[in-house]
Amino acid sequence: MAQQTPMMQQYLSIKSEYKDAFLFFRLGDFYELFHEDAIQAAQLLEITLTKRGKGDDAIPMCGVPYHSAESYIDKIIEKGYKIAVCEQVEDPREAKGVVKRDVVRVITPGTVMEGRALSAEENHYIAALSFHKDKIAYAKSDLTTGETEAGIVTDELVELERVLFIDGMKELIVSHDYPGDLKSWLKAVPFTVSFDDQDTIPEPLQSLYDGQDEAVEKAVGRVWSYLSETQKRSLDHLQPVTVRMSQQFMQMDAHTRRNLELTSSLIDRTKKGTLFGLLDETKTAMGSRRLRRWIESPLYHQQAIERRLELVNKLKDEMLERVNIQDALQNVYDLERLVGKVAYGNVNARELVQLKRSLQQAPSIFEAVNKLGIEGRAVTKEAELCEALADHLQNALVDEPPISTKDGGMIRKGFHEQLDEYREANENGKTWLSNLEREEREKSSIKTLKIGYNRVFGYYLEVSRGQSHLVPDYFERKQTLTNAERYVTPELKDMERKILDAQEKMEVLEYDLFVQIRETTKAQITKIQQLAKVISYIDVLQGFAVVSENRRFTRPSFTDDRTLNLVNSRHPVVEVTIPAGDYVANDVHLHEEREMLLITGPNMAGKSTYMRQVAIISIMAQIGCYVPSDTAQLPRFDRIFTRIGAADDLVSGQSTFMVEMVETEYALNQATNNSLILLDEIGRGTSTYDGMALAQAIIEFIHERVRAKTLFSTHYHELTVLEEELETLDNVHVKAEEEDGNVVFLHRVEKGRADKSYGIHVAKLASLPTEVTDRAETLLKTYESGQPTAPVQERTEPMPDEQLTLFEEPKRAEKVKEPKPTTDRELAQLKEELQQLDVLHLTPFEALEKLYEWQRKLR
Repeated sequence: MAQQTPMMQQYLSIKSEYKDAFLFFRLGDFYELFHEDAIQAAQLLEITLTKRGKGDDAIPMCGVPYHSAESYIDKIIEKGYKIAVCEQVEDPREAKGVVKRDVVRVITPGTVMEGRALSAEENHYIAALSFHKDKIAYAKSDLTTGETEAGIVTDELVELERVLFIDGMKELIVSHDYPGDLKSWLKAVPFTVSFDDQDTIPEPLQSLYDGQDEAVEKAVGRVWSYLSETQKRSLDHLQPVTVRMSQQFMQMDAHTRRNLELTSSLIDRTKKGTLFGLLDETKTAMGSRRLRRWIESPLYHQQAIERRLELVNKLKDEMLERVNIQDALQNVYDLERLVGKVAYGNVNARELVQLKRSLQQAPSIFEAVNKLGIEGRAVTKEAELCEALADHLQNALVDEPPISTKDGGMIRKGFHEQLDEYREANENGKTWLSNLEREEREKSSIKTLKIGYNRVFGYYLEVSRGQSHLVPDYFERKQTLTNAERYVTPELKDMERKILDAQEKMEVLEYDLFVQIRETTKAQITKIQQLAKVISYIDVLQGFAVVSENRRFTRPSFTDDRTLNLVNSRHPVVEVTIPAGDYVANDVHLHEEREMLLITGPNMAGKSTYMRQVAIISIMAQIGCYVPSDTAQLPRFDRIFTRIGAADDLVSGQSTFMVEMVETEYALNQATNNSLILLDEIGRGTSTYDGMALAQAIIEFIHERVRAKTLFSTHYHELTVLEEELETLDNVHVKAEEEDGNVVFLHRVEKGRADKSYGIHVAKLASLPTEVTDRAETLLKTYESGQPTAPVQERTEPMPDEQLTLFEEPKRAEKVKEPKPTTDRELAQLKEELQQLDVLHLTPFEALEKLYEWQRKLR
């Protein structure tokens, strides 16, 4: 290999420190990539792969323009990769040899600060884990807003997923010595995994964590060290750590949030058709993000819930004040992320104007909220209005500044005397130029004469070729063009120095003033962040008031005796998808003597909807929202568990049935008597007898051991006899009727068990071939009559010869097996087992299972 050039030696040296990232190496107006980075980036970005050098020593190379690099960076980050941005860190005019370069920032999926990778409606999280003294701690930060949350989880993967598998999670950091049993799990997580062994909180940030738990401290240290290392700048906007105590919130695992479609739908992973989509009547991006967090973690403490409900009640009743609040919120920008940019140093003047306009709305919002009474004043007293900063920004910045901070035009006239003088000199100079152009045109009679400017030649007098013979002697030729000549005069040169000197000084001074304004704003970050929290809190609650009024929701109340009483309750999301008035409301009553409902009825009749709406209503109540029910008395649930729907977990190699069992196991072991459990069709993934046996055993376990409020739907009608044996279990069914051979779903839940399943009727609705459904009806009648099998229908058409070879020949060759005679010893064992059987304490299902087992042994 030929000797590397000094520039390539510099590249390779820097690249060796960032092996896990694409190195964007600044050369002039491009970011260049070399070697394997170039090959891979060219494929990801669909750009041309070229070479640097010739022959065997040529190096693969590709590049993206500096001014449009953001879109290319977004593409790479969205695919889960990292980018190390390498810039020139010295003035090329002062460099001796190769210009010094260094990495100024590492962009990772979890550290994006702008671009399309950011969603306004969700946080952008990067998390870290620590494993210390048999504890697993987590810390998750949103670099765009400065929020950090931390806590302890058990060593259950389900618990880790509950904390980490949330909308907006982009990256997870672990140490290289993470527990080995997490290896396959880390490979399957739906976000980027990075490694960093540093777990000490950086010194400038140590005051932001005052907890006592060493494991939590290490998790916080790992995520903040990683941020400091990759961002290479001040992180002044990071807020104090919020240590999360599980008993403060209702707990839901990732499966439950997914099954209930709280924030993203199962179909397309968007908010359409979700509780979040229904409730999001917020006016600001930070309000929308707060709503999402509330839905993912409902409150458990009643006092905190009631505070929210009381303010929703006030906002719902006081329509005028609510409208005033909404009007003001419409003009509030994303304060949380604007503050992050201020601290980060990449805010521009236009964004500072957005910050100013947002701050200017705060007094109107607070005034309206204060009029709501003591509940409103309790909220507004938690933040300051920052009016002095708003006034400062108003006086300093023009209303419509440019995006660039280097080209001037940002500072308002009258803000700084020296800047105004430079501007006046610059403007006077341009007026002088305009006058000079007119005078020279008149003196020389050159009608095409005009004054122009470019960065290479400065100011010049341009004359067309056709009139160049009229040029005076004191014009000095500067440049010859195809159709024109360019000239200068001593007078023009002198004025050019004055104009350019004034313009350069003006641009430098204006940028310096902008930096001072930015720093003044930066000093108020903590106050702005607190104000943003209050405004987003108000925004979410006004949204609750709007949807509660529009959808006829009711204020819930909470019971101390674990009674759940819903009258005419509805599933709020399903209700809005069907014509108005068509939704069939249902009652739900659970109390100490009625802890469980065993729900039967046909498919498509609404069993799952009925179950889900109980959970959705409970969640809505505990986030402080009104609920879709005429009457709503609820216990406060500490946890909700669901097993609804069927899906394989292909990544971990688990079948539908295994997933079902794993989720059910978690519910049985983690639920308390203050929990809510929803189990839908447990046991359907295995044989009839296995499934029925498991379903009954699970019901009995919950009834006797867990005592949680439980809704259990099933197609095993045999289980309905449990109502007679289990004190707190009641049968209910979803009503359906048969008309002219067709099933009509009434969607009404009534006491008692369903008389049949209507499965064949549903198959007809799905337009299965008539031959199939007719045959199924014949078989069903045979099974119900008690016959062991049903005669195979004769075919009206012969099978093709090829199929006869495949299906008929084996039957002719098959030998009929003679039944194996039962030995005396086996008969004696059966007799002894029968004598010892406690018949009086057998359930009907257990008796049926025993008979089946003995019959099989005797055959």
